[in-house]
Amino acid sequence: MSKILKEVLDANKKYVKSFGDKGKLAMPPARAFAILTCMDARLDPAKYAGLAEGDAHVIRNAGGRASDDAIRSLVISYKLLGTREWFVIHHTNCGMETFTDDIMRNLLAKSLQTASLGKGGWKDVGKGPGSAEAMYIDWLTISDNAKSVVSDVQRIRNHPLVPKSIPIHGYIYDVATGKLLEIKEATKAGKAA
Repeated sequence: MSKILKEVLDANKKYVKSFGDKGKLAMPPARAFAILTCMDARLDPAKYAGLAEGDAHVIRNAGGRASDDAIRSLVISYKLLGTREWFVIHHTNCGMETFTDDIMRNLLAKSLQTASLGKGGWKDVGKGPGSAEAMYIDWLTISDNAKSVVSDVQRIRNHPLVPKSIPIHGYIYDVATGKLLEIKEATKAGKAA
């Protein structure tokens, strides 16, 4: 058993002991909202948005981007589980700002092992083989954080499966301070009709 696996299972044993009535929580989120945010380990949506278990849906992916799968989750969140308000929250110092689609594709074409980030950018330090399959993926990288929030809110707002009645708010979480910074152009684009 790996050290990490042991740590996770030990933590779960402790969690189970204090689980209490959480098994009785309703499936729909109690506060009826959803957050789309980044998978970055420095972000804890429960803490920065004041959530307890059962309060809200939190959808996470690399960059907190409005991918097809993220939109699928948001639509399920609304249509079947009653969320009435959504947040798109990107963050400062995001790893998705450190590469482009071409960089990722070239790295994966050379090797499937972990790359290294140095002064000159990302460098493949692994041994091949790699895979050309990366050429067929839109990695949804970020060149301008605020613009990406606006773009994602607009993509969600304009999706044919998203009701115009749902307000969509756009924010950037500051990893240095913990503060949510509103991107007014995004929130304006996400205003409910």
